[in-house]
This record gives sequence, C-alpha cells and structure tokens, in this order.
Amino acid sequence: MADTTYTPPEVWTFDTENGGRFANINRPTAGAQTEKELPVGTHPYQLYSLATPNGVKANLIFEELLEAGHSDAEYDAWLINIGGGDQFTSGFVDINPNSKIPALVDRSNVQSGGAAIRVFESGAILMHMAEKFGAFLPTATAPRAEVLSWLFWQVGSAPFIGGGFGHFYAYAPEKYEYPINRYAMETKRLFDVANNRLKETRFLGGDDYTIADMATFPWFAPFVSGNIYGEAAKFLSIHEYEAVARWVEDIAARPAVKRARMVNRAFGDPSEQLHERHSAKDFATNTLDQRIARGEVEKPKE
Repeated sequence: MADTTYTPPEVWTFDTENGGRFANINRPTAGAQTEKELPVGTHPYQLYSLATPNGVKANLIFEELLEAGHSDAEYDAWLINIGGGDQFTSGFVDINPNSKIPALVDRSNVQSGGAAIRVFESGAILMHMAEKFGAFLPTATAPRAEVLSWLFWQVGSAPFIGGGFGHFYAYAPEKYEYPINRYAMETKRLFDVANNRLKETRFLGGDDYTIADMATFPWFAPFVSGNIYGEAAKFLSIHEYEAVARWVEDIAARPAVKRARMVNRAFGDPSEQLHERHSAKDFATNTLDQRIARGEVEKPKE
C-alpha cells in the first residue's frame, strides 16, 4: 500500500496546482482583484448573492417579509457569479471584505438623509431584517434566546457540512478516508441534533417559524431531497432523520420559500432560475427559460 502520509513543510506556501475544483478562485489573501462597481436598483434593499445554501437564507427573509405584508421590504437581487470571481470585484469587497455571498446594502434611510448600511454574513442579514421589521424573531427574552441559539448553532455548523463534508466527499481532487469519515460523522451528528429537537417542536425555535428555520432549511433540505453532493443522502442515510424530513416538507411548501429558492439560482431547471429579481412579477416573466424563449440569452450548454 502506498504511503499517503502528508508531512507539512516548515512554512506553508500557496500552490494553485493543489487547489482542486475551486483553485481558480481560492487565494490566501483578501481584497479586491478587479475594479468593478455593483449595479444598484430602485428598491430600499440591494442583495448581491447566489442561490447556494447560504445565499438562499437571505432570499428567504425578504420573500417571507413580503409574503407577510411588509411591502417596505421590496428588494433588488443581483447575481454574483462566484465561479467567475464576481466576489473579488472592488464593488463587492466594499460591502463584504470577506468576499463571500450573500451581502446586502440597506438603503432604506438614504432618502431621509441617512447613510446606506452594509450587512454581510447570512446570519447577520437575517437578524438585521428580522429586527428591522419586527418579524420572525421573538422579542420576549426566553423565546428570543432560544431562536438565536438555534440560529448561531446553524451558522457555526455550516462549515462542517459544506467546507468539511461537502468538500472532501464531493469536491476534493482526491478521496481520503479520514476527512470524509470525520465530517460525515459530524454532519450526521448535526442532523441528529435537529432531529431530536424537531421530535419535540414544530420548528427549531419552538411553535413558530423563525429566522432559525430560514438559516437551517437551505442546508438540510437538499440532503433530504438528495440534491446536494452527489450520492450524499444515501451515503449519510439521511432517511433516518424523519423529524427533519417532516420539517423540510412543511417549510418547502411555503409560497415564499418556493420563490426564495429561485432567486439568484444559476443551475438546474431553467424554469426555476431567476438570475435577477427586481419585482414580484419577475417570477412569472423573467425566469431563464422565458428569457431563452424570447431570445434574450442563449441556452446554457449541457
């Protein structure tokens, strides 16, 4: 058997040859790589994102607020192509120095003389919007603490699922048993934490749907449906977590959730891809399949 032991050098150096699938965009440095301003629409909130699990979180709070009747939550959603490096443009780095999606500019106070506010990190966007509109986050001390605990549980857990399990199971240039086992164990443990909780309560925070559910659903739902990391659902026996499956089905049926999963989506069924969102009408008129039919864009290559 070949010796696959890796001995770290005394000083680590960056090598693009060992970067795997994302070698073209991963760097050990921060800051803008190109000069480019971000587009700005007409609504109070400007969201720059992609419909990855973390990106969908931000979409959810906006669509749920609008569904609940908060018309002041209207927003423009702009597609950030992370594979093409949009997150490293000067405009994006100005609103998120960490160069990760999603990122938000809150311009709701600009017309009254206030300054635009940048908000980055999905959990921060969820809290910012929930507090601003007094929705999906309890105000009483005990239930608020419960919801925030579950929110930050998810925020802290996501790197184990995505950068950990997802990377080593699906994206790493070579398969290694130890990291796959390590992060498979942790992913299953996290599903078990949620499953145990959801045996007791309808939602993670309790009886009501909150930003804790919005944060967790985009990560857990694709495992339940089998639409993430290839055969990951089978590999991890996700069918074992029946309470999670019930919760996913419940949330997935919400009209706002259906819309949110389409916004800034740039993969899968063209009828479910809304690359930019500037009006509620866009869901019926500007999905990718409709734009292709009108000759506005070319059909993506298979």
